[in-house]
Amino acid sequence: MTAWEIKGREFGNCNCDYSCPCQFNALPTHGYCRGLAVYDIEAGFHGTTRLDGLRAAGIFRWPGPIHEGQGEGVHIIDKRATPAQREALSHILRGEDTEPFATVFAVFSATCETLHDPLFADIEFELDIDGRTARAQIDGLLEMRGEPILNPVTGAVHRVRIVQPNGFEFAEAEIGRGWSKAEGPVAYELADSYGQFAKIHLCQNGMVR
Repeated sequence: MTAWEIKGREFGNCNCDYSCPCQFNALPTHGYCRGLAVYDIEAGFHGTTRLDGLRAAGIFRWPGPIHEGQGEGVHIIDKRATPAQREALSHILRGEDTEPFATVFAVFSATCETLHDPLFADIEFELDIDGRTARAQIDGLLEMRGEPILNPVTGAVHRVRIVQPNGFEFAEAEIGRGWSKAEGPVAYELADSYGQFAKIHLCQNGMVR
């Protein structure tokens, strides 16, 4: 197994209510899952290959809860990546060189019966974790935006977090809402549903604590 580690930030959006039941080991809001995320790698490596400054995204869907499998997914890798970096990121995103189910990448890949070949594109990404705002653009493939939750009575900005000391994706995430439009091999739209804004620090053994 090749050692790897990535440290960075992510914005994720899924089709569930603001308090995504998956985060609490419960069944999805609507009985099925649609989820996608964009990652900004501030520092990272796979073996001797550095991954600093690169971006990636994943788009997934499952006909039922994620753990029941039969999912479909596709990864999008930063067009700026060299051939060695593309191969390295593909290994990480597909859950390879990783302990079974140790990271979100491994879990998602293991529950997909169809995992399309990775795509390579320019990834525009802006993220303010504390402000719960985000914007992502991948021409012809993905548009995302994230905003804070608003109090339905007063309209005031609402702030809430999810903390997962033993999680496989993040230790702590700011929770907001998101809108997404995915095109290409895994296409769907999400509107005003669960959004997470988080720092990530993962390696082949799971979350770095």
